[in-house]
Amino acid sequence: MNSTTIERRKRRVLVVDDEADIRELLDLTLVRMGFEADCAATLAEARALLKARRYRLCLTDMRLPDGEGLDLVRYIGETCTDLPVAVITAHGSMENAVSALKAGAFDYLAKPVALDQLRALIKSALDLPQNAIEGGVAQDLALLGESRAIVEVRAMIERVARSQAPVHIGGESGSGKELAARLIHQLSARQNGSFVPVNCGAIPENLMESEFFGYRKGAFTGADGDRDGFFQTANGGTLFLDEVADLPLLMQVKLLRAIQEKRVRKVGSPNEEPVDVRVISATHQQLKDMVDAGKFRQDLFYRLNVIEVSMPALRDCREDIGLLSTMILEKLALASGLVTPKLSASALRALTEYPFPGNVRELENILERAIALLQGDVIDAVDLHLSPVMAETAEAPSSLQDYLDGVEKKTILEALQKTRFNRTAAAKLLGVTFRSLRYRMQRLNLNE
Repeated sequence: MNSTTIERRKRRVLVVDDEADIRELLDLTLVRMGFEADCAATLAEARALLKARRYRLCLTDMRLPDGEGLDLVRYIGETCTDLPVAVITAHGSMENAVSALKAGAFDYLAKPVALDQLRALIKSALDLPQNAIEGGVAQDLALLGESRAIVEVRAMIERVARSQAPVHIGGESGSGKELAARLIHQLSARQNGSFVPVNCGAIPENLMESEFFGYRKGAFTGADGDRDGFFQTANGGTLFLDEVADLPLLMQVKLLRAIQEKRVRKVGSPNEEPVDVRVISATHQQLKDMVDAGKFRQDLFYRLNVIEVSMPALRDCREDIGLLSTMILEKLALASGLVTPKLSASALRALTEYPFPGNVRELENILERAIALLQGDVIDAVDLHLSPVMAETAEAPSSLQDYLDGVEKKTILEALQKTRFNRTAAAKLLGVTFRSLRYRMQRLNLNE
């Protein structure tokens, strides 16, 4: 295959729609953008063209005379795995768009097709790596480990990186949800765009709209000039919404509209502006339970949870603890200008048996503390200062009170880990007053 043939393939798009005027509109638009378009009116015609030629992108309507656009999405997923396919849906038919994304579609366009959105979609498709892992990723973005759970989640990340579909990442605090989001971004067509992480729980409710969507000069007291929000900053890239469960219901409505319409309106502006953003969300909470409790909108849940990635807990990847510990120690020693200490056999055994409620983040904290206090170049089990109340044991509690105290200690320590030992935040997470938490910690000897 010569270079001219390869280049033509890169510029060739398959358009599938049973309406002649739509096919003609898309054909003319693509030609003006420098692309060659082949048009089909039915599934049968599309399949015949796919067997005869190779394409860089397929645009298909959802309703066709001899089947559904979803049938074509599935067919391409089985026979042309490197071909991104985007579906064209009727205005307001978000259920169809979500179904297509779940079936493996790269992205979607709503009728009437907006030229700016079509251009953004085509650019993303052309920028998509032909091999998600070609060139690799930076060491600090690597998801290390050879356990079955880690191997499976790495494979899942590589698959979802090729889509534009919203991704929701679940998992316990400290399990690497932001790392997974950064990997998805780095392996995607958006790798040259911005990755904008947002902690939804850290933004005051009265500032949320202006922080997410930006504002115009004079929109409110203190608005001395125009300012972009998170969506505009992430335009062409990825917006990572961490702890999305903390968004208030009113903001959930506005977020849903921005995701569906791919447009946002700055505070104080009469006009909406288009944004090309892939949304990845994460939380340590169970969003489905929050939907059932009326604390999270069901429509937003289904819009964010198109593809789900579950990060495993560290205790489910115990065979990786040695490798992770070595890499963390090397990183910490390099940052401090020290010789990398080694773990003794007893220290490694203690880490492997420890339950790690705070997951990899807790492992990093334990090893950082050990290096800071270490005298010598070998870390022993005693240097780890592992909390005995968190150690798993096969022994039964001696009394009901001992058992209840153990459960209470574990719950409090988990809350402290999640809030990085901020007692005020931990009390809020536990649903108790700060004074009550302080009393409980004193009673359970947790103030050391």
